[in-house]
Amino acid sequence: MTDSPAVFSVVYSSMATAPLDDGALRELLEQSRASNAERDVTGMLLYRNGRFIQILEGPEQAVRDTMAKIERDPRHDHLRVLIDEFIGERNFAEWTMGFEPITTPDAEAPEGFRDTFDDLEAHGDPSATLRAARELSLWFRVRATQPR
Repeated sequence: MTDSPAVFSVVYSSMATAPLDDGALRELLEQSRASNAERDVTGMLLYRNGRFIQILEGPEQAVRDTMAKIERDPRHDHLRVLIDEFIGERNFAEWTMGFEPITTPDAEAPEGFRDTFDDLEAHGDPSATLRAARELSLWFRVRATQPR
C-alpha cells in the first residue's frame, strides 16, 4: 500500500495595491478558482480593508508555483508568508478557493472576537501566528456551512 502524497500548505498575508470592489474581487476569485482547479490547489481567501489572508494547499510544487504567480501579481504588495508546512490532510478539499468578504461589525464585538489580522503577523512568536491562522481557518469552515 502506497501512502498518499503529503499536502503542502501556505498561509500568507498581503496588501492590495488598490482598493478592490465587489466586481474586482469576483474577477480575482474566478481567476483563482480556475487556476487552482488546474493545479489541484484548494484553499480560502479572506479580504478586508485592502488586506488579504490566504491559505493554499495541495501538491508542494503546485502550491509553490501558485505562490510565485501571486508574488508577481501587481494587485499584491508586501506579501509575507506566515506559515509553510506539510499537513496530514486538506482543510479545504471541496474548495478550489473559498472566499469570505469580511465586513466591520456595527455592534460592539463580543469578548475574544478577532476583528483584525494583526495577530497573524505577530513578530517573534510563530506559535501565535499558527494558532491565529488555524482559528481563522476553523471560523471560515464553520461559516461556510451555515445558512445565509
